[in-house]
Amino acid sequence: MKFRVIFLLMAACTFFTSYAAEKDKYLNIVYIGNSITYGAGVEDRLHNAPPVKASMFLRQKPDIKSVQFSNQGVSGATTVDFLPSTNTLFPKVTAAADQFATEDWAMLLFSVMLGTNDSAIKGPNGSPVSPSQYKENMKTILDALLEKYPGCKIVVHRPIWYSPNTHNGALYLKEGLKRLKKYYPQLKRLVKEYRETYPGRVFLGDTGAFNYFEKYHLTKVQAEDGNSGVFYLHPNKEGAADLGQFWCDAIYSVLK
Repeated sequence: MKFRVIFLLMAACTFFTSYAAEKDKYLNIVYIGNSITYGAGVEDRLHNAPPVKASMFLRQKPDIKSVQFSNQGVSGATTVDFLPSTNTLFPKVTAAADQFATEDWAMLLFSVMLGTNDSAIKGPNGSPVSPSQYKENMKTILDALLEKYPGCKIVVHRPIWYSPNTHNGALYLKEGLKRLKKYYPQLKRLVKEYRETYPGRVFLGDTGAFNYFEKYHLTKVQAEDGNSGVFYLHPNKEGAADLGQFWCDAIYSVLK
């Protein structure tokens, strides 16, 4: 009898492990972000925005069976705009996720990159957002997603570099870039905390694109006329594909 119980327990563990692994082959992804995620200024963004490219690259992985996605990037959006309490963008995220939630045979995954507009000196809603408040806002958003979608995974990417003279309808400049850099340690702390509170649910995603776009901004980022000269903020068509590759690699790493 004892050996039969052990056998049944082992069989159950094998089944659930296999089931979880099988779910990871079918992905439903909701991308949360700002104009960079949206694909602002990218030629034919419906085919070339970073979420489109990231999903396409994931489909090319030999052990990924399917990838469906929803691009919930909104130009000018901050973490404040995505807070559930503001009742502005969060309902759109959940509406997109609800379209996937019934497909319990697939993995529901949220890919999040926010912070660019939070870091601005003025202009976007709630800016400037301090690094500590940025962490709290992100935690509020992620907590709400984790509670509403118990089986989901969340991958949080570091927001990418912009030039220190960035000044369009909003004011960023050196002060904004300095603040943006301070968000990264906050993200790492937040993910570390989730290892205790929600183990295996929240992961640090891409961290390399920041330096990549700083180094290659002349060829990978759109040159835009601003109030303080030509600035670099939004990836161009080629840069959007590169960012999609960064996200793909980070998400795939999480699945493995």
